[in-house]
Amino acid sequence: MASPATAGEVLDEAICSICLGYMTEPVTIACGHNFCRACLSQYCAAKGAGTSLTCPQCRAQFQKGEFRPNTQLSNIVQKLKQLGLKPGKGQKEKLCERHKEHLKLFCEEDGETICWVCEKSRDHKSHTVVPVEEAAQEYKEKLQGALGPLRKELEESLALTSKEKEKTTKWQRKVKNKRETIAGEFNKLHTLLREEEQLLLQSLEEKERETLQRLQENVTKLSQQSSSLQQLITEIEEKCQQPVIELLKDMKTTLSRSENVKLWEPEAVSTDLKNVCKIPERCLDMREMLKRFAVDVTLDPDTAYPRLVLSEDRKRVRYRDKHQDLPDNPERFDRYAIVLGAEGFAGGRRYWEVEVGDKTQWDLGVCRESMSRKGEFTYKDYWRLILRGGEYHACTSPATPLPVSVRPSRVGIFLDYEAGEVSFYNVTDRSHLFTFTGTFSGKLRPYFHPGVSAGGTNAAPLIICPVPAQARGNLCP
Repeated sequence: MASPATAGEVLDEAICSICLGYMTEPVTIACGHNFCRACLSQYCAAKGAGTSLTCPQCRAQFQKGEFRPNTQLSNIVQKLKQLGLKPGKGQKEKLCERHKEHLKLFCEEDGETICWVCEKSRDHKSHTVVPVEEAAQEYKEKLQGALGPLRKELEESLALTSKEKEKTTKWQRKVKNKRETIAGEFNKLHTLLREEEQLLLQSLEEKERETLQRLQENVTKLSQQSSSLQQLITEIEEKCQQPVIELLKDMKTTLSRSENVKLWEPEAVSTDLKNVCKIPERCLDMREMLKRFAVDVTLDPDTAYPRLVLSEDRKRVRYRDKHQDLPDNPERFDRYAIVLGAEGFAGGRRYWEVEVGDKTQWDLGVCRESMSRKGEFTYKDYWRLILRGGEYHACTSPATPLPVSVRPSRVGIFLDYEAGEVSFYNVTDRSHLFTFTGTFSGKLRPYFHPGVSAGGTNAAPLIICPVPAQARGNLCP
């Protein structure tokens, strides 16, 4: 005959630790523990997709769907039911350490289970005392009520963690793009600015390291917070599954911990690169460096569209609404309001600047000398920037919109023939606007289009800025 202890152990094995009743359709998971199939399925569903599953008893991980029916245990449960044994009878009930009586009462003031003798004692005589079952049900409801806000806090913490990680990735991408821009600009100037380039890259790396460190600290703190919240949720979930006496133990402390949770917000970290790693004026004035390659550009009247008016010094061009009586020579544009520079370039580096002021329309750039002057022409014949409707674009195929934070009143054009590059600069804030890359052949000429007058709102001329005397000289280094 089985001993009482053995019978108690058998009863315990037949009870589901989730519902605390006899198991129905018992199933076994990887760690060896058994549960009702329905209880375990509901437990898995509550965890949500993408969440790792842990055994409700030992916290060992298992995979959803890895349930094995336990036929032998199912037969034992059926026999226990036939014998009329009630669930929970196998659990050894704890007794009062002082009076050796059953712990059937709960003292609200002291937050502890007591026996009927303790209730009559001076220590608890004036206290509010209720049956343990009633207290357990009340506090179980409070604990379950605390789980909702805690899970919401966990969800917000995980969302903040994900957002901070995404910010880290975006920051690294910004740094990468900024590094490539810096390197590209310095390469155009070859060894002239190598030392300054290294200083800027070091500064960018320091900023990257500092910002990544702060972002990582935010991620670490948020991860720790999420872990603490998860641990507290797990403790409360486990406590809700404990027997009555264990569930009520340290109840106020557990509730206090759940109620005093305060979500930590990550420190704000700037990821704006707008004012980071600008070329310092103390080291470099890009405009002055480019002026080393300046050329004195003048306009070619033989190429001017009949409605364009050139100044006597051939440095200004504006649009008028009436055609001039000009010869239709082969060089003249007959469809678009274009005029070319008189100088043609078949090699070397050249730089010039054009005052655009407050004009609402203009085109500037470089074109092939061989481009068609009559009718249509293709985008392959020119490399130009345009302003239309307040928006700046590079004439690529398709067009490339250019974000401009400071409206340029003067534009610099730098041609590096051998490198196959035409670069545009905003002289107003000394920023790089765009660089075309390709392979050049034959002569290239400066290209100007002042835009139509638009009822006088765009009547101002394009002005080729004079070249300082000290910048003239060897233009083909």
